[in-house]
Amino acid sequence: MKKETLLCKQANERDMVDFLQTLGYQSQKIRGNDYWYHSPLRQEKTPSLKVNRKLNVWYDHGMGKGGNLVDFGVLFHGCTVTEFLQKLEEKTVLNFSFHPRHPPSQNLPDAGENRLIVRDANPLTSPALCWYLKQRNIEPELAKQYLKEVSFELHGKRYTALGFENNSGGFELRNEHFKGSSSPKDVTLIDEKCENISVFEGCFSFLSYLSLSRNKEHEKGMHLPEGHHSFLILNSLSFLEKSRSIMENHASIRLYLDRDAAGLRATQEALKWSHKYSDKSCLYNGHKDLNDFLRCNRKTELKQNQRHGMRL
Repeated sequence: MKKETLLCKQANERDMVDFLQTLGYQSQKIRGNDYWYHSPLRQEKTPSLKVNRKLNVWYDHGMGKGGNLVDFGVLFHGCTVTEFLQKLEEKTVLNFSFHPRHPPSQNLPDAGENRLIVRDANPLTSPALCWYLKQRNIEPELAKQYLKEVSFELHGKRYTALGFENNSGGFELRNEHFKGSSSPKDVTLIDEKCENISVFEGCFSFLSYLSLSRNKEHEKGMHLPEGHHSFLILNSLSFLEKSRSIMENHASIRLYLDRDAAGLRATQEALKWSHKYSDKSCLYNGHKDLNDFLRCNRKTELKQNQRHGMRL
């Protein structure tokens, strides 16, 4: 397979929603697997660019064009496929110019109206958010140590979500219907001054790890390493290589990344950097991530208990 073809395949396996987020674009509404955006390709008042996260493709209804991530990158940067792949390969995507290719129209809303603005961050008390945590098999009492109840504005409307704070004061925001983040985007380091560090893509994988660690005797098939360690939550795979100095300041680096195409590829890349890195995702082989493993495991355990109860 030619190198360019391989790079195209790898680029198109990147999550479009995450990619747009690294470019500074937040979804304006979410309907199932469909994420709607004000098109980064032109100026508009009503969101008309749709990303289907399941299929990982986009379609701009205003332009009548769509495709995969590479197709989008070529249009967004006004470059060739080769030039766009070169930018990705050099890992400079986070340094691209985020300015629109077309001058802003005078009759469009102020950009500030389209920005996600955090208004308050308080201790977690919302019953709805606690219910959402339980749906993901995370105990609220555990989550309260790391998550806040964040009130934010988007397009003039106020929302509430779970907030996981990063090192720069931004938040990863989650509720049943919304997944996004506030600026600035950054990693979250929980430094326990240990020789070992465990690395996760997102906060739910991290919280699932803590939940599994505290209930090891109940979790079948999960044998977590013993000992104390620090934690690094990337909040985006884009920060993996940028975090090498943080990670390699430790004697051992345990990677608990997602077992999707992007996560597995990032893990294999990191294993080449140093003997300090080890892949721990095999512990949840057959599952997308640690939270998926936790939820499936608890579901199986519940069914087994129900069958046992019926036999009594």
